[in-house]
Amino acid sequence: MSTKSTRATISDVAKAANTGKTSVSRYLNGEHQLLSDDLKHRIKQAISDLNYSPSQMARSLKHGRTKLIGLLIADITNPYSIEVMGGVETACRDNGFTLLMCNTNNKPHLEQHYLQLLSSYQVEGIIVNAANMQESAFDCIQHTQIPLTLIDRKVSNYDYDVVGLDNFQGSVDITQHLIDNHYRSLLFISEPLAQVNTRKERLEGFLSVVTPHDEITAEHAEVSLDNSELLHHIIATFIDRNRHQPAAIITANGTLMLLVTKVLHAIKLVWGQDIGLASFDEMNWSSIAGCGITTLQQPTQQIGYSAFQNILTRLKHFENPAQETRFEGRLIVRPSSQALINKN
Repeated sequence: MSTKSTRATISDVAKAANTGKTSVSRYLNGEHQLLSDDLKHRIKQAISDLNYSPSQMARSLKHGRTKLIGLLIADITNPYSIEVMGGVETACRDNGFTLLMCNTNNKPHLEQHYLQLLSSYQVEGIIVNAANMQESAFDCIQHTQIPLTLIDRKVSNYDYDVVGLDNFQGSVDITQHLIDNHYRSLLFISEPLAQVNTRKERLEGFLSVVTPHDEITAEHAEVSLDNSELLHHIIATFIDRNRHQPAAIITANGTLMLLVTKVLHAIKLVWGQDIGLASFDEMNWSSIAGCGITTLQQPTQQIGYSAFQNILTRLKHFENPAQETRFEGRLIVRPSSQALINKN
């Protein structure tokens, strides 16, 4: 018959060392100057013999600090989210914190559940990287004293710190690049705008560039990631309408870019030759897809690290007004948007 092993307690250590729990606690807290050499040796030996390890959670709560940071993301398979998470994790490690990550898998009922769960663990701050997250999910955290930072989105009814890309300028950079390279028909494809400020800002940047140009034909289409049939129709009809002049497509994120490349492959169009293509988000395959795809690279690691730093600042100055931190993207130009240079 097997017996279930039990975890040694501080009382077990005290008994084995023939001392009291107070002395063991002092030893564990580094107050060695209060203990004799003999007592320190006995406690050290008892800890080793019993394979004792103190509960970090219990010790943290005793001192009013858990050193835990919660991260809520919508999709763990999204490369952008993974890179942001890497930045947050690095910041946590550099500052002696532990990261707790929750993946909602884009399911609204999990959003509030995980926020409540993180609150129950008494995390010292929460970072949210979920563009489609329901605003009602924040109700459960609104009246707590837990600092919260949003990655690349805003919530209209709450004043939270925001860290992310300068979406407007990024879209300006991409659009102007295509115009400078002689494309005259432009299609901007995004997921449904809804109340997602990120998508709205990218569309606004696009429109701000094309509107003054009477010679530019500009279109915008919204499509869900799971509606491949609609995406195929949008692209095919755009190409049919604009066969008379150089055309290019801009996608608002890397996931959409992948879906668009599949459609172009299906209708036998080559980006950089038959049509221009540029996108937000530098993917690990962007440089090797066809002739290479022009992208707007986000400083994802820096965004994640900065989000954590916002939490630290908010812990010291909780009542300060909400801050918005925006980083510039880097346009990586590849042949998908340059082919027309050699044709003019």
